[in-house]
Amino acid sequence: MKKIKFVEKTFDHPIPAVDIVILTIDQEKLKVLLIKMKKAPYEKCWAAPGGLVRTEESIDKAAKRSLFDKTGVKNIFLEQLYTFGKVNRDPFGRVVSVAYYALIPSKGIKLKTTEEYSGVEWFDIKNLPDLAYDHKEIINLAVKRLRAKLEYTNIVCNLLAKEFTVREMQKVYEIILNRKFDKRNFQKKIHSLGMIKKTDKKTIGEAYRPASIYVAKSKKFENVKVL
Repeated sequence: MKKIKFVEKTFDHPIPAVDIVILTIDQEKLKVLLIKMKKAPYEKCWAAPGGLVRTEESIDKAAKRSLFDKTGVKNIFLEQLYTFGKVNRDPFGRVVSVAYYALIPSKGIKLKTTEEYSGVEWFDIKNLPDLAYDHKEIINLAVKRLRAKLEYTNIVCNLLAKEFTVREMQKVYEIILNRKFDKRNFQKKIHSLGMIKKTDKKTIGEAYRPASIYVAKSKKFENVKVL
């Protein structure tokens, strides 16, 4: 990480902002969506999408707007994570950021960003590029929160496609938690929780024998003891 040269302060009083850590499972890896900066002193660095809160909007509304404006993504799971307020976290002034994390299936997403940034890409959380501000800390906390909530909520449903197999669901848990689960015990547990509903479809054209296809009963946040 290059040494950051601080610039002349733009703000002389605290300014509220939002940052959003967008997570997905892609190519059997947990990935985060980042946008490439143009503005000094972070040119060529990457960052989680976000921005300043406008006078007329709530913090939640600002997060949803920034999410859509800078990535083209909307109507997904979004939850407030933590407030980051170190005095020198932003070289442009006293910016206090309310961070969020969002979960999304990777299929069917067409990414975009504004002219303010030079790129938008998914990155493996185990192989992140140089990051602007304190975004490495924010991303690490988001991943930690996700891992914790996998154990006692139905939050995993927000990372799955509309239709999925129990095998695919188990794989998501294994990727994020970095551990293996016994297939029979996992399936028994998931079925007992009532999180998913069986369809009349089965997989075809795969190496494994045909598997039943399921849908989530609800993606609305619920407490369930999964692990």
